[in-house]
Amino acid sequence: MIELGHETGRKPPFKYSAFTRVGFSDTDAQGIVYYGRYLPYFDLARVEYHRHLKLLPEHAGEEQFVMRASTVEYLAPARFDDLLEIFIRLKRIGRTSTTYECATYRVDDDVLMVADQTLVLIDLEERKAAAIPDWYRDTIKAFEGDDCET
Repeated sequence: MIELGHETGRKPPFKYSAFTRVGFSDTDAQGIVYYGRYLPYFDLARVEYHRHLKLLPEHAGEEQFVMRASTVEYLAPARFDDLLEIFIRLKRIGRTSTTYECATYRVDDDVLMVADQTLVLIDLEERKAAAIPDWYRDTIKAFEGDDCET
């Protein structure tokens, strides 16, 4: 199986990151990435994080995580063809929601952009929040250790 991400110890408390390159369609007329275009980069890292922990197939059942909140703190612009490394960690697991922290660095000069995302587990049939199962919580805690608040 090909993973676009990898385990890392380069930027603690992050233990996982994924690489991506800025595409032309991610930029404006000046060749700069608009802050809203960082969200797909965070999505890529989050999916690869789940793939790495073998949590993707389990999400195909009766419940699914949906985005509740996302904050992007735009610190520096990336440009077309920049190589970015997106660090991701699950920093908090609540009863029905999870909060991820993302830190995106431009590889050439290690410049930082940051985002937090909160997802809620939804029962698709009933369309309401569902409790996060213990097996999911245990898998995350085994990887993140004490760096994940529960």
